[in-house]
Amino acid sequence: MAASASSEASAGTVLITGTTSGVGLHATKALTDRGWTVITANRDPVRAAAAAESLGIPQERLHHLRIDLGDLDSVRTGVETLVDSIPGGLDALVVNAAVYKPRLKQPERSPQGYELSMATNHLGHFLLIQMLLPKIQQSGHPSRRVVILGTVTANSKELGGKIPIPAPADLGDLSGFAAGFKPPIAMASGKSFKPGKAYKDSKLCNMITTQELHRRLHESTGVVFSSLYPGCVADTPLFRNTPKIFQKLFPWFQKNITGGYVTQSLAGERVAQVVADPAFAVSGVHWSWGNRQKKNGRQFSQELSDKASNPQTAAKVWDYSMQLVGLRDGA
Repeated sequence: MAASASSEASAGTVLITGTTSGVGLHATKALTDRGWTVITANRDPVRAAAAAESLGIPQERLHHLRIDLGDLDSVRTGVETLVDSIPGGLDALVVNAAVYKPRLKQPERSPQGYELSMATNHLGHFLLIQMLLPKIQQSGHPSRRVVILGTVTANSKELGGKIPIPAPADLGDLSGFAAGFKPPIAMASGKSFKPGKAYKDSKLCNMITTQELHRRLHESTGVVFSSLYPGCVADTPLFRNTPKIFQKLFPWFQKNITGGYVTQSLAGERVAQVVADPAFAVSGVHWSWGNRQKKNGRQFSQELSDKASNPQTAAKVWDYSMQLVGLRDGA
């Protein structure tokens, strides 16, 4: 069921996190090309505006919002600013921003004391979703959607998720969540800090959140909740903290050995499809692509591992996350 430009829904307004470069920037381009208005959410709105200008994105289609997703207070302030200063409603949300620091020896902490990968990639976004859902629910747009960027490395149903380097994504018994990630605890499992695994675990939480949002809220709200893996964007700035040799060899390997490489532009276009096209109006789906190198590669619903789809685990992650961001159900 390939989507086409002719089948697009009417343009709306979407908030995208992490648009200063990479997939988020190119998703902004793809959606504004469709006529959408994009609210960008970044730590540096000036940099976001400059990045958009470099791609020729019309300024009149953009609003720039300052949000540091690693700081829950910044998320709250950003949402308040959005409500007070940006006119109109909100039709969709794209959870894209992420930090990846695989060379750390010791965990970095958010202002609230949480390990930074989990704080930024999961908890900051979790709070953002909770605060913006009422606005999306009020929208009359046909594409009321929350779209979360997943990763192959957090899904053990795919080859990339089986590779034990440095270790597979695994939240264990959630003892780190239960302990509130209070120092010295940095990992969801409560075990010793592994920076690459901390990233994988946070992305696993993203995919778990998508499934739990679908289970709890799709039927009552009509909002479509989905995640996607757009292919391996091996040259994205996400990898800027990896060794230089990795930054050179990884794109070559994905282009010539695995065939999984996609350009930032194509990945951005695939995000835009999941946001805007009627063919993707299916809640609870993790979208992936078959022959990811070719522009006409067809999307499909990728099976998720039990770690990402287990309802009991998801309910616990939800409850712990609500506590860690200072919310309660219905708040």
